[in-house]
Amino acid sequence: MCGQANKGVNDIFREMRRKNQALSQEECTAVLHRGTSGVLALLGDDGYPYAVPMSYVYDGEKLYFHSARNGHKLDAIRRDPRASFCVIDKDLIVPERYTSYFRSVILFGTIRILSDEQEKRMAIEKLAVKYAPDDTVENRHKSIKQEWIPLCMLEMTLEHISGKEAIELVREKR
Repeated sequence: MCGQANKGVNDIFREMRRKNQALSQEECTAVLHRGTSGVLALLGDDGYPYAVPMSYVYDGEKLYFHSARNGHKLDAIRRDPRASFCVIDKDLIVPERYTSYFRSVILFGTIRILSDEQEKRMAIEKLAVKYAPDDTVENRHKSIKQEWIPLCMLEMTLEHISGKEAIELVREKR
C-alpha cells in the first residue's frame, strides 16, 4: 500500500479499510506520473470546502501547480496551507454490474506559494516539460518568459499518499 508519509504524521491519516485494494508505492508513483490533472481541495471561504481541477507535475517528491497570482485558491492557501489532491487514473463504467472499475491516488500535504525566482523557474520548467515534452528548449523559454510576470507557482509538500483500485482490477493482476 502507498501509505507513504513524511514528518511522522501517519497516525493522523485514516487507514484504508479495504487494504487488498491498495496500490503499491510504485503504482501510486506511476499514476501520478501518467496523470494530467487532478482536483485540489482546500479550505475555502467561510469554512466551505473548495475543490478546483488543476494540471500538475510530480517530481517524485513534490507536486507543482501553476496559478494566477490572485483568487479564491490563493486566498485559501494563505489562510490554511493544508490541502488534498486527487488524481483519477481509471474510471471505466460497467453498467451491467452497476459499478465502475476505478484507480485513483489521493495525496495530503501543505502548499506554499513559491516566491524565490529560482524555485519558481525550476517548477515551471518541470511543468512545461511534462505537458510539452517534444518542444524545443528555446520555444519553452520563450513561452515561459511571456507568462512570467503574472505566473504564480505552487509547491505541495506531501505528508501522506494512498491509492486504491477496484477489486476487479486487483483480480486481473493475479
